[in-house]
Amino acid sequence: MDLGGTIKQCRKLKGLTQAQLAEKVDMSVSHISLIEQNKREPSITAAESIASALDMPLSVLVFLATEKAKITELDTKHVEALSKNIMELMANAPK
Repeated sequence: MDLGGTIKQCRKLKGLTQAQLAEKVDMSVSHISLIEQNKREPSITAAESIASALDMPLSVLVFLATEKAKITELDTKHVEALSKNIMELMANAPK
């Protein structure tokens, strides 16, 4: 699972800097940086705050971060399509 990389990608799609995200979730910029580099795992509470700041449910953030090969109930093609659609919706959502 690449939760940190997914947070970074979603943050950038929202047009937020690490500093802006850190302010929204009351964390330090260095902590956000460590999370995005997968050097620190956020607590559930922190992950919920980050997801909320990115205007998405935590479950969607976790889905996007999950390795596609680990989602066995769905066809890989469908998982990729769902992920792409979610990212496009995020990119086009009002900021």
